[in-house]
Amino acid sequence: MRIAFIIAILLTSADRLFAEPLGEYWGTAEEEAKYYRIVEVPFPEEMALEASSFEVLPDNRLAIGTRRGNIYFVTGAFDENPQTEFHRYAAGLDEVTGLSYRNGAFVVTQQTEVTRITDTDGDGRADNFETLSDAWGFRNYHEFAFGSKLDKDGNTWVALCLSESYRSKVPFRGWCVKVTADGRTIPVCSGIRSPCGIGPNEHGVMFYAESQGPWNGSCSLKVLEPGGFMGHPVSFNWYPLAKELGPAPVEPNTRSRLQIERQRVKELVPYAVVFPYIKMGRSISGFMVDRTGGKFGPFENQIFIGDFSLSLVMRATTEKVNGVWQGACYPFREGLATGLLACQFTPQGDLIVGGTNRGWPVRGPRPYALQRLDWTGKVPFEVKTISARPDGFNVTFTKPVDRDVASRPETYSLTTYTHIYQQGYGSPEVDHTTPIVTTAAVSDDGLHVRLKIDGLVQGHVHDFDLERMRCQENAPLLHSKAYYTLNEIPRKESDVD
Repeated sequence: MRIAFIIAILLTSADRLFAEPLGEYWGTAEEEAKYYRIVEVPFPEEMALEASSFEVLPDNRLAIGTRRGNIYFVTGAFDENPQTEFHRYAAGLDEVTGLSYRNGAFVVTQQTEVTRITDTDGDGRADNFETLSDAWGFRNYHEFAFGSKLDKDGNTWVALCLSESYRSKVPFRGWCVKVTADGRTIPVCSGIRSPCGIGPNEHGVMFYAESQGPWNGSCSLKVLEPGGFMGHPVSFNWYPLAKELGPAPVEPNTRSRLQIERQRVKELVPYAVVFPYIKMGRSISGFMVDRTGGKFGPFENQIFIGDFSLSLVMRATTEKVNGVWQGACYPFREGLATGLLACQFTPQGDLIVGGTNRGWPVRGPRPYALQRLDWTGKVPFEVKTISARPDGFNVTFTKPVDRDVASRPETYSLTTYTHIYQQGYGSPEVDHTTPIVTTAAVSDDGLHVRLKIDGLVQGHVHDFDLERMRCQENAPLLHSKAYYTLNEIPRKESDVD
């Protein structure tokens, strides 16, 4: 049963609360718990733990960076029944939204800088703080900076939020920059609005999570294309500081469509995966790829991404078609206790999640929480992946399908839509179409269905409703919805990477 919630928790002044509707749950939490249970990871009652970044240390302790500027080491967080001990390693930092450890040192992303932190005397507390880069400006609390884990070359990629969420008042706000191990700062791309998560996709290419807002019709995952333009033109004023990237791109037209503006603005990078608003997140956040080797269930090498407002975790997959990144998103697990900012896979193959409700309305009831998602060993019947084909899609499932049901074209309900690419905040779903599935061919093992479709629309989200689908045991899908962003239609099968 779907339940609508009104949560009045956003403090907008000293004496006023703002009530805001947050939409509906998927209505599947009870079923989801059979496959992925939520485990509480305890922390001291007096600790206001606003976890905003995680790292696993070589000795298998968990490191937590917080919005309050602390770094904690946690023992016992990965145990089946966690009984934890917390040790404060560092304090006095500013919104630790990126945490990475290599060769005896942390590289930390704060709002104001990227810092290398070490413990030189071995007493378990940080005592050396070295600024690697503070090449960007900082003037407003909302000028967040989200940093990646160190890449293979030792670089930290930093996605910089706009000033006050709408402007770019100080250098490189609305940009991604790369900070090298020796402290050089390399501008990567412009056009970012309000990121909340950055890291590699399942193919090792750097992506970031973008929120709905001006010039962003819905939340999305986008590739950080060197020299690219992520869509919000207010940060064009800093191109003189990035001469190696050339002049600023052509200004996009407002109230257009992204697919149209891609033809005008050659640097414009389309959303790789659109998360339809409310249906699939309201403020997507930190993400990680499942590299657990099957310890977390049937979704190895997929992206797991949190949502701050709706207190849930989703999945995503990406592929490169005709040289352009695109892909799909899928529901996964709702019912977490607070707004999610970060996630981290553990050595045991579980997923640690944490965050806070500070600043914006969230569905979860607690001000902050630290929880873990553990796979129970049972495989849910789910859409595993959707991949584009020249004349349709290939849909893969986690369990063999009922061949009779899956081979009927009427089993598959499909709509498409896009968003207005505009200076105004967000967008409704527009330009709806209804493609028709003409044939559905089931593979011999029953795990794949090849759909031929009349009416694919380039640049549209293809919204799948598979409520009629059944597995061999005659059970329905745990989640019957999935959403594929079709930036490019493959010219031939080999165009899909």
